[in-house]
Amino acid sequence: MRDTSWAGSEFRTTSGPVRGLRPVDGVVAVLGVPYAAAPFGPRRFRGPQPVHGWSGLRDCTVFGPIAPQSAELPGSPRWREGDEDVLTVNVWVRRQPDGGPLPVLFWIHGGAYTFGSSAQPDFDGTALARAGVVVVSCNYRVGFEGFGHVPGFPDNRGLLDQVAALRWVRENIAAFGGDPGRVTVAGHSAGAGSVACLMAMEQARGLFHRAVAHSVPAGFFTVEAAAAISSRIAAEAGVAPTGDGLLSASPRELVAASDKVAEQCADDPVVAVQAFDPVVFQPVVDGEVLPVDPLSALAAGVSRDVDLLVCHTLEEYWFLHAVGGVREVTSETELIDFAEALRLPARLVSGYRALMPGAPVLDRYLALFGDAVFGEYGSRFAEHHARAGGRAYLSRFARRRVTPDGEARPWHTADVPFAFGNLDAEGAAFLIGGTPDGQDRALSRRMLRAWADFAACGDPGWPPVTADATTVKVWAVPGDHLADDAVSDVRVLWRGVPFGLLRL
Repeated sequence: MRDTSWAGSEFRTTSGPVRGLRPVDGVVAVLGVPYAAAPFGPRRFRGPQPVHGWSGLRDCTVFGPIAPQSAELPGSPRWREGDEDVLTVNVWVRRQPDGGPLPVLFWIHGGAYTFGSSAQPDFDGTALARAGVVVVSCNYRVGFEGFGHVPGFPDNRGLLDQVAALRWVRENIAAFGGDPGRVTVAGHSAGAGSVACLMAMEQARGLFHRAVAHSVPAGFFTVEAAAAISSRIAAEAGVAPTGDGLLSASPRELVAASDKVAEQCADDPVVAVQAFDPVVFQPVVDGEVLPVDPLSALAAGVSRDVDLLVCHTLEEYWFLHAVGGVREVTSETELIDFAEALRLPARLVSGYRALMPGAPVLDRYLALFGDAVFGEYGSRFAEHHARAGGRAYLSRFARRRVTPDGEARPWHTADVPFAFGNLDAEGAAFLIGGTPDGQDRALSRRMLRAWADFAACGDPGWPPVTADATTVKVWAVPGDHLADDAVSDVRVLWRGVPFGLLRL
């Protein structure tokens, strides 16, 4: 029997009763529910603390405030100085009075660990809820507040926020008709990196049972690298690189200082790769919150009881180039410098030249960069999990379309509106290359169904990776197909190339 009562859009949580939006097409959205106390004042730079409860009915009809950041994303709220209640969750659930508990999909947004929020229009959970999944998304601390190294305080505070939000799900989701024994944690980009970390973290053990990682990035810092970046940000903010010094800088001052250090990385990077992609925050392998890098953790079988679904897009870095997020590389010399910065063997540069005959240097650079950060890493993530005894599925997003402005590429973030069923959301047209057509909508239905089925039973609908075979589902229009990575020229090039932590 379901542990819930439908009184319009009202639900009871462990902190108090909440009221969401009126149902739309049978789906109720409950937005901005606090799962932890405001992480400022005496709680700043600390792990998440319990939220104070309330007795009256709390109106939860708008998204909660977002964490400190400078980004202004289409259709999304902006951070406003003074906003402090940034640790909130949102729930979408369909009315199903006669059914049993529904599987839960817990979404973690991306944004280079620096920006973004659960309120982005393409993350609306309505379509997935209609497919029979209770969707939960969360805001967490990003940028310096969530991932900056502060002496005397825990690293990876943003990850600890996510753990606190998952605990909220375990304690409260039954009241919304969800099954706390069938929780799938899912994320894209930095959100997928967070999923990878959660799979390696003891604090998250048992809080979820399946994991979806779209475009999981390969970047994780040593403590020394994180401390060096923090020192530069402190200097830019005009404070000492100590706990007291950093506490004396306001969130706005640290956002501005972090942005400035990112701008400077092209000329004077702290970590060599930052000269090409100036991301100054990454999860820190600190030996405590994150005891070991996720790839090593999966290889050791620490999360073999968690089913895993991995996806990456075929041309990840073309998006980051289009939005000005990466350095331009147009000469063979610059391409060699890039490979050396990433500590990649020279044979990869010549290998991509052979695989892409006649292609401009820029195209080969973006292809190599995308595989180094997302493609090859994600494939290995699935393979390591499978070979350690876990169940893993691998997929690639390869949908292309000719548009009046050229070709819509299968680039970073293009897959997310398809999987959520939000092709018409504000900002989605840029991600997917224009107005969706019938083939796009059919692809979206297939991807959304795969997510829903995976959350329900752990099987998205194609063969899993095994110790002997890496079968890949290729999402495409007009139709999908299966591929064998054993005969992939790109995968053969990467054999034997190690992935390590980002160091000084």
